[in-house]
Amino acid sequence: MFILGIFVFAAGVAIVIKSEAVFKIFGRIEFFEKHLGAEGGSRLGWKLVGMLFIFIGILMMTGLIGGFLGWLTTPLTKFQ
Repeated sequence: MFILGIFVFAAGVAIVIKSEAVFKIFGRIEFFEKHLGAEGGSRLGWKLVGMLFIFIGILMMTGLIGGFLGWLTTPLTKFQ
């Protein structure tokens, strides 16, 4: 799990640093453009996706991903 976390973390860092290249590969995403601003919304959206990858990678490397996902899904599962 640690090694996979390193790969996810590295992918997130690459997306944040190279958001312009990711933007050129995938183009504009209408959801990001509509909700994150008129100019540069897709670039900001890709940076947010990269930061999410970084966060998930750190959780995987430290072994806290199970506890976090349990906490996140508690409102959905507490009525079962």
